[in-house]
This record gives sequence, structure tokens and C-alpha cells, in this order.
Amino acid sequence: LGLSGPPGAGKSTFIECFGKMLTERKHKVSVLAVDPSSSTSGGSLLGDKTRMTELSRDMNAYIRPSPTSGTLGGVTRTTNEAILLCEGGGYDIVLVETVGVGQSEFAVADMVDMFILLLPPAGGDELQGIKRGIIEMADLVAINKADGDLVVPARRIQAEYISAMKLLRKRSKIWRPKV
Repeated sequence: LGLSGPPGAGKSTFIECFGKMLTERKHKVSVLAVDPSSSTSGGSLLGDKTRMTELSRDMNAYIRPSPTSGTLGGVTRTTNEAILLCEGGGYDIVLVETVGVGQSEFAVADMVDMFILLLPPAGGDELQGIKRGIIEMADLVAINKADGDLVVPARRIQAEYISAMKLLRKRSKIWRPKV
């Protein structure tokens, strides 16, 4: 599964909760977390693993943070090979967390079985902020953090995305992307 979304959408938190659920069900889970690299130093914080403390201690989970090192598309130059290595190593579920959302941050969509766009509710003008390219590639749009005071904004943004996705060209004859 490939996951992308804007900063603050809760990608790492979602992956940790989902990953723990999967390991409790006896799956072996690998997480390939891609972080942006500095254009000045070339370095990367690789902070996604630190936000998945419970999952990082799970013996049935493997988390590998990697810097983009200048590669565009939200992944690294070797993400596809890393996916194959994880599968070969016995991990039956591989989650790829991309750098974040942007019009062209969907290279992962061609590497995975399902591409999920994770969005927070009430983040402003979501349909303007999230560009058409990434929406067209999403197999599933998940509105995250949809609880408490955010239930109503989450339902509103869900309805907006359902309407918007009806206008997009279908990638598959059998699968209709869900929101």
C-alpha cells in the first residue's frame, strides 16, 4: 500500500495504528518511510520512524526511513527494489509512506497494489490545495482525524471529494475510487 497526504494529515500515526492492527492479526509488516532531503546539506531528519514508537518495537514489523536524496515523485530512487526485498524477506504487507502530497508526488502509485491519499478535515480549501494529478491516481481517499469537533468538516470534505472524483477519468474499468 502506498500512502500520501499533506503534512499533518496523520500519515505516520495512521501507519502505526494500522500496522499494529495487522501485526496483531499475525501479519509481518514492513514500512518504507520516505523523508525529504535538504537541498542545502543533502541530509534528512528521517523522523517518521520516531513517530511510530510502538510499531518500531514490534517483532513482526520493520520500519526503514529513507531520504529522497533529490529524487522527485515522493519516493526514493530505490523504493521499488526495497519493496521487492521486503516481500522476499517474508513481509506480507508493505506500507510505503511518501514524502507528502503534491501534484506530482504519486510515483508510488505504479509500485503498489493500492494508493491511498490521506487527508485531514478542515484544512482550508482542500480541493484547491490537493492537485488533480494525485487525486486521479488515488484508489482510496481517506479523511483522517474525523472525530470530535472535526466530524462535520470531515463529512463535508468527504462529500466534496466524492463529487470531484465523479468528474475524473477512470483508471480502471472495475474499481471506482472510494472516499
